[in-house]
Amino acid sequence: MSFGKGCNLHLIDGSAFIFRAFHALPPLTRKSDGLPVGAVQGFCDMLRRYVGTDHGDFAPTHLAVIFDKGSHTFRNDLYDLYKANRDEMPEDLRPQIPLTRRATEAFNIACKEVEGFEADDIIATLARQAREAGGEVTIVSSDKDLMQLVGDGVVMFDAMKNRRIDRDGVFEKFGVYPERVVDVQALAGDSVDNVPGAPGIGVKTAALLLNEFGSLDELLDRAGEIKQPKRRETLIAYRDQIELSKRLVLLDDRTPLDFTLDDLEIRDPDPDTLLGFLAEMEFRSLSRRIAETLGTEAPTIPETAPAAAAAGAPGSTEDAPPFDGTAYACIRDLATLERWIAEARDQGFVALDTETTGLNEMTAELVGVSLATAPGRAAYLPLAHRAAGDGDLFDDGALLPDQVAREDALAALKPLLEDRSVLKIGQNMKYDAKILARCGIDVAPFDDTMLMSYALHGGEHGHGMDTLSERYLAHRPIPIKEVIGSGKTQVTFDRVPIDAATTYAAEDADVTLRLWRLFRPQLHRAQVTRVYETMERPLVPVLADMERAGIKVDRDTLSRMSNAFSQKMAALEAEIHALAGETFNVGSPKQLGEILFDRMGLDGGKKGKTGAYATGADILEDLATEHELPARVLDWRQISKLKSTYTDALQEHINRETGRVHTCYSIAGANTGRLASTEPNLQNIPVRTEEGRRIREAFVAEPGRVLVSLDYSQIELRILAHVAGIETLKQAFRDGQDIHAMTASEMFGVPMAEMTPEIRRQAKAINFGVIYGISGFGLARNLRIPRGDAQGFIDRYFERFPGIRDYMDATVAFAKAHGRVETLFGRRIHTPEIDAKGPRAGFARRAAINAPIQGSAADIIRRAMVRMPPAIDGMPARMLLQVHDELLFEVAEDAVDALVATAREVMEGAADPVVRLDVPLVVEAGAGPNWAAAH
Repeated sequence: MSFGKGCNLHLIDGSAFIFRAFHALPPLTRKSDGLPVGAVQGFCDMLRRYVGTDHGDFAPTHLAVIFDKGSHTFRNDLYDLYKANRDEMPEDLRPQIPLTRRATEAFNIACKEVEGFEADDIIATLARQAREAGGEVTIVSSDKDLMQLVGDGVVMFDAMKNRRIDRDGVFEKFGVYPERVVDVQALAGDSVDNVPGAPGIGVKTAALLLNEFGSLDELLDRAGEIKQPKRRETLIAYRDQIELSKRLVLLDDRTPLDFTLDDLEIRDPDPDTLLGFLAEMEFRSLSRRIAETLGTEAPTIPETAPAAAAAGAPGSTEDAPPFDGTAYACIRDLATLERWIAEARDQGFVALDTETTGLNEMTAELVGVSLATAPGRAAYLPLAHRAAGDGDLFDDGALLPDQVAREDALAALKPLLEDRSVLKIGQNMKYDAKILARCGIDVAPFDDTMLMSYALHGGEHGHGMDTLSERYLAHRPIPIKEVIGSGKTQVTFDRVPIDAATTYAAEDADVTLRLWRLFRPQLHRAQVTRVYETMERPLVPVLADMERAGIKVDRDTLSRMSNAFSQKMAALEAEIHALAGETFNVGSPKQLGEILFDRMGLDGGKKGKTGAYATGADILEDLATEHELPARVLDWRQISKLKSTYTDALQEHINRETGRVHTCYSIAGANTGRLASTEPNLQNIPVRTEEGRRIREAFVAEPGRVLVSLDYSQIELRILAHVAGIETLKQAFRDGQDIHAMTASEMFGVPMAEMTPEIRRQAKAINFGVIYGISGFGLARNLRIPRGDAQGFIDRYFERFPGIRDYMDATVAFAKAHGRVETLFGRRIHTPEIDAKGPRAGFARRAAINAPIQGSAADIIRRAMVRMPPAIDGMPARMLLQVHDELLFEVAEDAVDALVATAREVMEGAADPVVRLDVPLVVEAGAGPNWAAAH
């Protein structure tokens, strides 16, 4: 076919496919010789999927995969630092690059590259030629650099998100239409490609300027008209650099080509060639899938590894069948359920997931259970699906027919789920365990793929099932919104038709099983098995019990506090109005900004896009060192937040049946291993102010019992002294000294006998600030002192304790070399931003320095929590809350001393025997009728 009107050219960005395949899929080697082939397998599968997709009106008549050839192009001649920041290609990817070219040719797809030009230039040239010939063009990529090509007859297609990008899509990304994308990029630059751009001008500012002046040339010619001084000076001073940047980002649509559009016509693959290549790569399952598509037999690939691996044992993903929702079963009767249970017993493991009417484990009702025994073999057991009803609020809807009776199903499942010889596999198993516990089932033993990922990849990405599936299985699970709807049309899962529920729920179990097969062997290879098996997995039942226990909250106390806070806010408002000399809405940032910067003329006013002044906490904290009004506004905001977030909101979280608040702990939420709590968040109740501390008065013990708090004393400073080898600090801890007073005496030359509370407070702020990498700017805010004085304190601190600086430098160096840091107990905390440039660099460095310290402290309290239940078994006591370095218990009045002695012993010995700290761990204890009195 001669290319012309009616033809549709699809151009695949080959590099994007390769890197997507490499980073999204687990490492895979050819079994016969160990050659890395994971990216090749992913690349082939992506080609298979794309070619096999029904593109409707956009179906390609011509197709090519476009690659880069070499690293030196004409842009390097223009600017020798172009792409100089790019990392070296990973060693295990390098040998796979030529194989992806061979793969493209094996699919009988045109494979094109041109020496001295980038793939983007070739794509630009072909797109121009195709449009001039009257055809249509689809660029298969999400690369922002290619968006300048979008226009009449040219669209982009993001194959990963199944999304077309037209002119409006480009505007959504850049704030300008495609014809001005190059101008935006010339101004904003590109740190990835080392395109310099204009310092201090980002994409949003660039778009704003271009929409005002029309084009880059017009903007640069009229730069003197810009009112903002810094922006005006930048555009004038850096004009040459900006114009160079435009030449670097502008794609060359006149690239010399030694082929024509007619050479790119779609051609069917030769079965022998394609299947021969797949056999050479030893892609068994991919060979089977493609052979079925071609209507021929798959080649026989010699087995060179143990049979278990080929059969899909843990660690193998290549031989797993594709996801196919139509293959999932629905269990409609007890006999079928018994067969699935028997299958799970025979093999010794089963993936498990529950479907419920909501996300609150204390109130949600069980609707169904899904099981998976092998990749692609999964089933859903509906238990409580109901008719849609007529929309009446009080219409519960009749149970749909052909569902196993709930009592019968649970009776059949209970022996399996409690059988210690059968491993149960879940994703966020704590949720399922709590739901099933309310049904009288104690699930054990189990593995949790979310926690496996957390142990393996903490700090790299999230650990939700959808994220893991897309990243490691190259599969996008069915979104829950497609099943239950959203907004006003949203229904609970029990109103979802059983067929739709089956596909969705069984897929969840299938994904979970596949992730387990992938992650389980990696734990050992990454040397994080101990982290997972001693601090992650065993914490699940501990937290589940704590969450189910909850803590009693006195509604009347909260109500009285809310009223008192309202009065306090009113008094502060009156004081603020007096300081301002007029009344205004203190809660309005716009009005506050006008008062501070227009009426009072304070320095530091910066207007945002809306024209209003910024009045965030950081701005007000700076101003508070100069004037009382911003200090009082900060006080007002703090009281307002306490009222809205705690004294008002906590009342809504009191469970009607238990009279207690049941928070939910996230084990894999924080990169460092710290627990987070939600619904409600009890981790962030302020303790530095009197009002914040008073909120804890509302958390009370039941009659005849008291609350007991045990809190690690300065645990992070103790860990710092250990890891940094600071002998003076270690000795002070061994001697039981007041560490903050000792630091103040060492730094400021003040004898201990003459120590004042103010000097000690400053030393305490520095002690804890250094751990978090605080700057002079930040310390000045905290202490409300001049920045120069604050920086002087920090400088003297490092001079007095040089080991801290050595530790920091060594930690950052390790992070840069390995892409991670580690805690004393082997937890890996990845640091993907450690090589970032600009403002992110400082944050990434501070995070890397702090992570081993905070993470080690988090590991210690996790170890203590895991050991606590058996230690206090038999006592009239239960553990209720964990807040940072503190554990809170409810205990009978006559058992306080016994509990304190036992719990203190567990907590102070929690690091042993894995780590022998050079300093003692010390736990402080208190008891009282409420949390405030106990703390």
